[in-house]
Parts: sequence; C-alpha cells; structure tokens
Amino acid sequence: MENFIYVLKPVRSTFLNDSTEEERSIVSEHFHYLQNLNIEKTVSLAGRTENAEFGIVILHAENLQHAEGIMQNDPAVKKKVMTAELYPFLIALN
Repeated sequence: MENFIYVLKPVRSTFLNDSTEEERSIVSEHFHYLQNLNIEKTVSLAGRTENAEFGIVILHAENLQHAEGIMQNDPAVKKKVMTAELYPFLIALN
C-alpha cells in the first residue's frame, strides 16, 4: 500500500457563510464517505483548516489510480462542491 494526500478546496471562499442547504447536504455525504473509509482503514486522517480555506485527506491505496478513484468518488468532489488535487505522500513521522 502507498500513501496519498488530497487537498480539498471549496468552490468559493465564502462557502462557510453562504452554502446552500443542498451544498450542506453534500458536505454531510462527504463526511460520511470519509468516515466509512476511516473505519475501513483506507483514510488515516481527514480535516480542514479552521476557516475551511482547505482540507486534507491522507489515505492508503494500492496505487495512484486507486487513490484517484477514491478522491473522484468523494461526494464533495463528484458533485463539484469542492475541488481536489492528489499527491503521493511520504509519511516521515506517525
């Protein structure tokens, strides 16, 4: 297994203050998606900055293609509430 990180950014900087009910529902789906992946030990860490400028997800996957699939299936990414960029990630301390 390899480690990857994806960085999530809301589609607009005012998202915390002006998100719609539909967008909040999608963010809830996003949370439950990551929660399930955490239970499965695929996601080891997920969180966001206090003002939600960006968030990160650290995950374990077989390869880059598998990690890309996990990221693209994240409801927040799939439903275009957040953008995401994927990077291979080397854990130095745990």
